[in-house]
Amino acid sequence: MVIGTFMPAPAYAQFPTAQLGDVVPRDVREVYEKGLQYLAKSQRESGDWSEGSYAGPGVTGMAVMTFLASGEDPNYGIYSSNIRRGLISIVNSQDPTSGILGGNSGHASMYNHGFATLALAEAYGVVNERLLTTGGKKLDRSLGEALELAVRGAVTSQKKNSYGGWRYGADAKDADTSVSGAVMVGLLAARNAGVKVPDEAIDRGVAYFKSMTSSSGQVAYAGLGGFDNSTPRISIGCLVYAVSRRKDMPEFKATLAALTNQMDTSGGAYMSYGNYYQAQALFQGDVEAWEKWNKELIRQLKAKQNEDGSFSGNYGTTVETSLSLLAMALNFRFLPIYER
Repeated sequence: MVIGTFMPAPAYAQFPTAQLGDVVPRDVREVYEKGLQYLAKSQRESGDWSEGSYAGPGVTGMAVMTFLASGEDPNYGIYSSNIRRGLISIVNSQDPTSGILGGNSGHASMYNHGFATLALAEAYGVVNERLLTTGGKKLDRSLGEALELAVRGAVTSQKKNSYGGWRYGADAKDADTSVSGAVMVGLLAARNAGVKVPDEAIDRGVAYFKSMTSSSGQVAYAGLGGFDNSTPRISIGCLVYAVSRRKDMPEFKATLAALTNQMDTSGGAYMSYGNYYQAQALFQGDVEAWEKWNKELIRQLKAKQNEDGSFSGNYGTTVETSLSLLAMALNFRFLPIYER
């Protein structure tokens, strides 16, 4: 995947109870609030989050979703300015012609587009757009208009792709399941938000994942074959099948079985990325398995969190912190994409 001074603790927002009736664990609330404080103070004046090569609207989208995922009020809450400035930055990054968020080419282009589209979809309908102003001026596009344009950009990119998926650049001819997962979840979130997404685009994306899934539930990365027990890729495939409402497919059942047979939160260089997707996939497929896995995740993240509230890792602190917190966000069950 490509894509200072500790703040005094503000008063806690009113953390909700989960929709299934369970109180959000105290450790989750404490770890999450420290992480939000870190993200709030590390946001740039321009509204984005940036750390060297880990920058762009996808990174900003991850951070914005982190605030929304715990139920923070984007209009009048203590972090409302952070959320709104992040959204303004995302909309301003959009190419008005192609609709691609963050540029049409480059190693992280469609990663940025997928995660930024997801953030716009999750914010759409909950943000008072009259408050989205820069220097007193309204944005060139509303969130709804930006989201519709982003969907069009993703669909246009897919039409150029013989595999039916996506790769790094919008004009790429090959595809991989990691980038394709980011874009597919963004499209599915847009559809859930009420934006028209062509059925053909979803069907082609699902067919691509089907072609990359083995009977044992392993999901290949790119090209032909190459199946292995990659937890992130298995989780991405499982989530795509679930959110696209294809739980009747044998590929969904196979990927879910593969996940529940190797419930691991400790793995490798892509740990935060894998945890982000595995949390959602398990929650969509097997809540009991997710509850067991989630307890271990909370324990590990509490031990791993830095004093300033951030998380460290290969992707830089903004991405690592956002992905780590979002992996815990199922405990709040606020984002529409997290609904079963």
